[in-house]
Amino acid sequence: MNVRVAVIGAGIGGLTSAALLAARGAEVTVLEKEAWVGGKARRVAVDGAAIDGGPTVFTYRAVFDEVFAACGARLEDHVKVTRAEVLARHAWDDRGTLDLFADREASVEAVGAFAGAEASAGYRAFAAEAARIFRVLEEPFLRGDKASTPFPMMRRIGLARLPEMLAMRPFDGMWRALGEHFADPRLQQLFGRYATYCGSSPFAAPATLMLIAHVEAMGVWLIEGGIHALAKALAGLAEGQGARVRTNAPVAEVLATNGRASGVRLASGEVIPADIVICNADPSALATGRFGTEVRRAVPAIPPGRRSLSALVWYAHTRTRGFELTHHNVFFSRDYAREFREIAAGRTPSEPTVYVCAIDRGARLSDPAPPPGARERLQIIVNAPADGDVHAYSPEEREQCTQAMIATLRRCGLALEDPLPHRLMTPQDWEQLFPATGGALYGRASHGWAASFQRQGPRTRLPGLYCTGGATHPAAGVPMAALSGQLAARVIAKDLASTRRSPRVAIPGGMSTRSATTGSTG
Repeated sequence: MNVRVAVIGAGIGGLTSAALLAARGAEVTVLEKEAWVGGKARRVAVDGAAIDGGPTVFTYRAVFDEVFAACGARLEDHVKVTRAEVLARHAWDDRGTLDLFADREASVEAVGAFAGAEASAGYRAFAAEAARIFRVLEEPFLRGDKASTPFPMMRRIGLARLPEMLAMRPFDGMWRALGEHFADPRLQQLFGRYATYCGSSPFAAPATLMLIAHVEAMGVWLIEGGIHALAKALAGLAEGQGARVRTNAPVAEVLATNGRASGVRLASGEVIPADIVICNADPSALATGRFGTEVRRAVPAIPPGRRSLSALVWYAHTRTRGFELTHHNVFFSRDYAREFREIAAGRTPSEPTVYVCAIDRGARLSDPAPPPGARERLQIIVNAPADGDVHAYSPEEREQCTQAMIATLRRCGLALEDPLPHRLMTPQDWEQLFPATGGALYGRASHGWAASFQRQGPRTRLPGLYCTGGATHPAAGVPMAALSGQLAARVIAKDLASTRRSPRVAIPGGMSTRSATTGSTG
């Protein structure tokens, strides 16, 4: 493939497409404005400790096995991965604690002990439905080409499988569907939370998003060094194929010649000619002119009302007591509906649900806790409105949010140091890091049946300019960003083959066969 490719942004999607295209012989240059690779998957220094600064949950490992295999490598040769026994620990003040496990039957038993035999049967039925939705959608949607309506996807599935299409439940609300499986509001709350994995409210998302629970049940993996280590491995993989990865190299403008993308201009003034430009930024950055006027009409802007959730994220180095943490922990609010009403109204939750990643703790039952009295690294997340471009978070509001978070943890039995050694990121801070998003961390919210078809696909209205990343098709999250990188590489190969009237070029890592590892994660 004799083509020059410039990739804007060294996030998971951009690095994946860079590695795959470089493996096919393209001359690839990745340009990252920050000093690190990984985009949101970064590390933050607090109190002398390096804390994971972005995504913390690693699922759907098969996607990355495919990417590395397409480049003649193995994931486990680049990062150390360990499969979690405990998927997550969930707490509701004095209303109990529930662990979900990689072992399905262990989860069934735990749900039964937590909420009774009827709840155990409901969980079994829910898990089966989530698995069915995933099986129906995996190839035609998650791994398929972007479609602007459901009809091309329905053709891929086949009319003979009409009952399975209806089983996707795109027109049913997620919260209501969960009520069919769980009478216990705590379990409805627990499984509704999966909508937030793609930045959406469980009260506005379609029941289709129940498939996220199955993706997690297929296997959660811990990476030594966090997701940032995975991003560094992808950058090394791309460089091993001949790509060049440049940090501290912000792109100021996408250039176009004769109605086609022709390269980029850096903030330094340096021009890098390219036949293909891949934007691994939020598509809104293109639509709002952050990369020049030539490309403003290349993609539609995401209206502020359609943005996904943002987040308040605390990076803390603290002693903990009173609650036995595992690696992934969730502490629920007492009124979930009020929490999301407040966010929809543009307010931070008065009593938030809090996710805590205890970075120094494993997720196996036999893993030891940190030594008594030792500080440990925590990443703490609370959902928030994506208003970072219109709302300034004052010191008083930041402290108020911190105290609300601490109150939820204390109510559920977890105490942190006071004062808490931490650094807080607000939607305003996320907007500064990822301009034109308002701090939305997942692109467009998956609200309503049509939302998934309205996400930006790899192709844009400007020939030669493509998009990839967690804000594009198929969805948000680490594995989905990698799938978007696979799709961008595959679509670029198709378009180049069509332009040159040559035989179709196949990019490895697109619709490939499952790996041996995949079989072990079901």
